[in-house]
Amino acid sequence: MIDRDRWLEPWLDVVRQRTGTMPVLELGCGSGRDTATLAAAGVRVVGLDESTAAIERARSAVPGAEFHVGDIRDPFPVARARVVIASLSLHYFAWAETADIVERIRVVLNGEGLLVCRLNSVRDHHYGASGHPRIEHNYYLVKGRPKRFFDESDVVRLFAGWRTRLLQERTIDRYGRPKVVWEVAVETPPAT
Repeated sequence: MIDRDRWLEPWLDVVRQRTGTMPVLELGCGSGRDTATLAAAGVRVVGLDESTAAIERARSAVPGAEFHVGDIRDPFPVARARVVIASLSLHYFAWAETADIVERIRVVLNGEGLLVCRLNSVRDHHYGASGHPRIEHNYYLVKGRPKRFFDESDVVRLFAGWRTRLLQERTIDRYGRPKVVWEVAVETPPAT
């Protein structure tokens, strides 16, 4: 299968410059698709995912990376990073939990870091943004699993106090049908 989802490529130089010898923390690494891109660019990666099966596939695909099975609501496997990647992994939670995860990412980045992430858009109708039971604002029970979708004001509110480098809604080709996401890159403000 050819991977046409090259969303990280424009960020690789910045990620390399930021990380130095520190690892990138990848939240929701799945089977290692983005991990492989980062590793091929010479970046050390620590990946976290809740799926044991996905982590086993990731370990096979990217043997040089470090992987952990766990819930991203639990303590992260690193105490400090300069870059965090979170592609389509921050959308399974109630708003308060999502905001808490983002605050914990800010703490790990310690005033000198970059978060590059993708979030489900409210226009992502192929993958659950409509027609499902509502749990809370833009948060639905989709095929038995809670799933959050973000409008622009949600993204701005979630990253209030961060410096925005990119906030762009895009349609991507990843799962067989068009998927609408927000691509976001934000920097933590310098520590005072």
